[in-house]
Amino acid sequence: MTRRVVLLFLAAFLLIGTAGQAQAAGYRYWSFWERDGGKWVYATQGPSMVRPSDGDVQGFRFSVSEDSGDAARPRGTADFASICAKTPAEEGSKRVALVLDFGTAPDAPSGETPPAPRTACARLSPDATTSDALAAAAGPLRYNTNALLCAIAGYPKSGCGEQVSEKEDSTATATPRAAEDEDDADGPSIGLYAGIAVVAALAGAATWQARRRRNASR
Repeated sequence: MTRRVVLLFLAAFLLIGTAGQAQAAGYRYWSFWERDGGKWVYATQGPSMVRPSDGDVQGFRFSVSEDSGDAARPRGTADFASICAKTPAEEGSKRVALVLDFGTAPDAPSGETPPAPRTACARLSPDATTSDALAAAAGPLRYNTNALLCAIAGYPKSGCGEQVSEKEDSTATATPRAAEDEDDADGPSIGLYAGIAVVAALAGAATWQARRRRNASR
């Protein structure tokens, strides 16, 4: 009976480990960023809800990520003065700088090649949204039925926020936090060692209990 319990614990542990390995690595999508004090901050609202002010810098990055915590930031120049240098201010309008990072080859859907990162300066009406800025300077745009931004400047041609399996994912787009874990990626995880230790402890306890019962019955 005791041996059977230990085997059940071991089987459950192996099933949990297998399930963890089978989880998806993340999603392939355009993330939206706002420039704040010289750094990128993940936007808390969608581009159709944000109404940037004159002089703001907005960024978009196409990549594979699990969530906002490990999303890749836009690369390249993010200085408003540089991006909008050739777009002078005009009364009754605002200027919004856009940083468009189409990601790397490992981020790209099968059969597609990401364009080079670029910037744009959009002149807009004072009440315009970031979506309006994209439409003016980086069309054509593509949205799905849930109003999720799927493509900027026609990229990618298909797909929208699709789930990407662990095998498809690449360390080439890893953020610094992910890169720090890279050395341990191919070896057993700490959780695995802990699980083995628990099973071993259970097995030892079961053996001790069995011996105690045998001694008591003599």
